[in-house]
Parts: sequence; structure tokens; C-alpha cells
Amino acid sequence: MSAMKLSNDETRAFHESGFVVKRAMFREHEVLAARTALERLYATAQTLRATGDHDGAFFALGTAAEGAVVVQRVVWAGGAEPVLLRLSEDPRLVDPALDLLGTAYCEQLLCQAHYKMPNDGVAFAWHQDIQHRDEGGDTWRDVNGRGSFVQTILLIDDMTEENGPLEFVPLDAVAVDASRRFVKESVDASRAVSVTGRAGDVLFFGPYAVHGSMPNLSNKPRRVLINGYAAPGANQRSYPGHGACRVLPAPLPLRKAV
Repeated sequence: MSAMKLSNDETRAFHESGFVVKRAMFREHEVLAARTALERLYATAQTLRATGDHDGAFFALGTAAEGAVVVQRVVWAGGAEPVLLRLSEDPRLVDPALDLLGTAYCEQLLCQAHYKMPNDGVAFAWHQDIQHRDEGGDTWRDVNGRGSFVQTILLIDDMTEENGPLEFVPLDAVAVDASRRFVKESVDASRAVSVTGRAGDVLFFGPYAVHGSMPNLSNKPRRVLINGYAAPGANQRSYPGHGACRVLPAPLPLRKAV
């Protein structure tokens, strides 16, 4: 499968705005395979009733007012669904991430299934994902001076204004401290940009991008597959899930064995 490169303008947008979107990167049958895997994970979650490890993945669950299971995310979803691991090592995701990191290899920290089902109330306040990578105590080192982490979001369903789309705050619309952490009180939500798109689109963004999302108020699911790639030497802690923190690109024999 041929590698996918970001244009100079797309690379510049990533570094200046914190994110960039590539349209129609994955075809319908590829998205369908991932969607089917997410549906199997969701069905499994309905039988668990508690947050925790299961079948190589970590299920983060909540409970709705009527007692139904709310699936917030499945951490290292590829541990339970190998088809998602194969997708997450696809050159269309990995090669642009390597270009943005400026490295020949990377460490895959994330393979997460995120769910926003109709009216399940799942929402995310403004945040930067560096807070999930750097937990203090030398857990993270910015080895390239640009965050050392690239996150990708593959749209499994269409993302619309009604189903809780991702929203990004331009970097010049928020104040940051000396460590590049944003000041929550400074966020100008009126300048937030909603990212909408079709299933198969991919969003690339960095660890300091300020983003969030509102609940899904539509009658259709809004699911995404999140993969995260770190520059070698940046991450200093373990992540849950069977096979987490693997090195990519993997040697060819390992790719075939997944």
C-alpha cells in the first residue's frame, strides 16, 4: 500500500493550527471493517458492567440515568480486535505521523475506540492531550521540541454539527503558560472550529491542540478510532492493553503475524 504524504501547506497547518484534516483517506469497505469491530467491542461492553481490563483491552464505562452502560472508550482496542491494530499500522496513518515527528520510527501508545451514541451524554471539556501523556515525574520527554506526539482520528461514522463533533480552539485564541499548558479561563469558545466530515476522513493533531466536544444530540452514532504515535524516547510509562507501546513501522514478519 502506498505511503501518504502531507503537503507542505498541510504540514504548516498542523504546526500553526495544531491540526489538519485529510479527506477520504480510507475507503468504505475499510471503514466498514473497523465499524464492525467497534460494534463487537460495544456489545462486549454491555456484558461487563464495570470499568476494567478484558480480552487484551481496557474498557472505560459509565452508567446512564436509566442504568444502561455508557461506553466512553475502549483503550488499546486493538488488543481485543486485531483488525484495528492492522489498520493502525497502515502507512496512510503512520507515514504522515513519522514525517510530523521527524523520525524513522515511532512508539504507538494509543489504539482507542471512542463512542458517542445517541443521547448518551458523553462530552469532553476543553483540554490538551499532553495532560494524558505527561503525568509528571519524568513520564514524558519532548525530544523533538514540538510535542513529540501525533494523534490521528479516523471517522468511523459521519461527524456532523448535531452528533457532537470535535471542536478546536485556534492556538492564537488561548493563553498558555511556560510549559505550553493552556489557561482554561482564557479560552475564547466563540472562535472554536467544528471539525465535521465523512466516514473515512482522518484528523491529525498535536498534543498541545486545545479541543473538546459536546454530547451527541442526534439519532445516529458518532464513533471514531484514535491512534497515537510518539517519537522514540518521549514516553516513559506503560499503557494498558496487550501489545501497547509497540514500535512502528514493525519488521515485516511482525506485521504479518498481527
